[in-house]
Amino acid sequence: MDNPSYQRIELSATATQANVQAIAFALPVLVLLAVPYLLLWPEQFSDRNLAAIVAEYGSRILFLPLLVLLVFIPGAVVHELLHGLTWAIFCKRGIRSIKYGVHWKALTPYCHCEEVLPLRPYMLGGMMPGVVMGLLPAVAGIILGNPWVFFFGLFFTVAASGDMLVLWMLRHCRATDLVQDHPDKIGCYVLRKA
Repeated sequence: MDNPSYQRIELSATATQANVQAIAFALPVLVLLAVPYLLLWPEQFSDRNLAAIVAEYGSRILFLPLLVLLVFIPGAVVHELLHGLTWAIFCKRGIRSIKYGVHWKALTPYCHCEEVLPLRPYMLGGMMPGVVMGLLPAVAGIILGNPWVFFFGLFFTVAASGDMLVLWMLRHCRATDLVQDHPDKIGCYVLRKA
């Protein structure tokens, strides 16, 4: 959007920079979610319980990394779809304004909104995957004591740490600002009335 009545402020990072910076968001989230789970369900981590799991599953435990990969790939697709579908609700052209792809150098999938959005809808689209696939299942897992649901939520909360980085970049923006998704980097342009 080229409009002389708006000041354009770039808030962005390359995919590689964003992956490194996202670690700063992932670590506190890991602690905030893992500590309540460990405090509420300590028996799940007892030597006896862990030995029972190993006895029940045996060498199949070695396939756990493969299972994580099998969950991650479709999960990454759903993550990006949640961004796009949420932003599309606020776009004049709807889903036609949403583009998907992969930054191959950093192995990072992305969703790009081609329209300028008000700040709140842009932030809503940015946080949707982390809430729906991350926080809600993690909290449900904590409440229910279900380790599978908890670790699914924990995994996808951490996977949303790049989104948390972008939301953090927007923390000083005004409610009246407009946001244009950056076409090449992780982040956006903030358009502010001059």
